This record gives sequence, C-alpha cells and structure tokens, in this order.
Amino acid sequence: MEGVENSRESRIGISARDMAQIAVFAALIAALGLPGAITVGFSGVPITVQTLGVILAGAVLGARKGTAAVLVFLALTMIGLPLLSGGRTGLTALAGPSAGYLVGWIPAALFIGLLTARILPKYPLVLGLLINAAGGMLVIYLCGIAGLALRTDLGIGAAISTNAAFIPGDLAKVVVATVVAKGVHRAYPGLIHA
Repeated sequence: MEGVENSRESRIGISARDMAQIAVFAALIAALGLPGAITVGFSGVPITVQTLGVILAGAVLGARKGTAAVLVFLALTMIGLPLLSGGRTGLTALAGPSAGYLVGWIPAALFIGLLTARILPKYPLVLGLLINAAGGMLVIYLCGIAGLALRTDLGIGAAISTNAAFIPGDLAKVVVATVVAKGVHRAYPGLIHA
C-alpha cells in the first residue's frame, strides 16, 4: 500500500500531508478575515489581518505549498465565498481599489517561501524579519500601488503615500509571523524542502 501512495504522490507531485497543510493555511487566511477590516484614508483599501496568514503561509510552508494555500483561498473567494475581511468576495475585491494588494498575496507567499528555504534549518530571526518584511510588505505594496493607479484616480505618488497607513500594522504582522515561523521550524524541521 505504501508503494501505491508513493506513486500517487509522484504522479501529482503532492502528498496527502501537503494537501492538508495547504488546506489548513487557506483556512487560517480565511479565519484571519473574521475580525473584519478597517478602511483608513481615502483610498478605500481596508487594513486586514489576513496578510498575516499570507506571510505565515510562505514562511512556514515554503514557496510551493504556501503559494498553493493562497491560491486555494483566492479561488474560494472567486467562486463567491465571502471569506475576505468584511465578508467580501474575491470578485468584489478585484473590482475595487484593493485588487492589487489581493493579487500581490501570490508573489508575496512565493517570494517569502523561496527565501525562507535558503535560511533553513536555523531560521535566524533577523533574516526572517527581513524576508517577511520584503515579501509581506514591499511585494504586496508594489502590487497594491499598481492596482491603485489602475483602479482609482490616484497618481503614483498618492498611491505610494497611501501605504503609510498600513506600515505600523504590517510591521507587527511581520514580527508575529517571524516569531511563529521560527518556533514552527524549530519544532518541525523539514516542513520546507530546499
């Protein structure tokens, strides 16, 4: 029976354990939307806790599984499930000013996962903080700025300055994600295969 399971894994490239981890992190991102959202400023882009789940997906599961978890979550929102903060669906969010930020979750999880694999098995906190900040803030902000420029009347300068409201909360998410990821990788080495 073990040979059948291994051949099934190699054919589709993903094990049952991987699928379970992907599902758990997609559910985590959804659960982090339950507290709701706070819209700050004039851009119409809400501050949510769900970005923490995206950072954690990349930092804990790695590029392949972390990105898959984000894609599963986004697919569920695209079929109409109101899993985004504030009870929004993916189609609603993509039609609004937060479209770029939402799309930015995919390369953010990929970026964080790829670089996290390079610092394992030790997972130094400083490097983890830098990776999570670059992916969880810089990558998402760049995509968000592009989305704001395309979806609103904001110029690039105004779109960039809109991100100032997100920085304190996102820095806190980066710190939390880094501490959690370090603890997880210490307790369960081998979650990410380099």
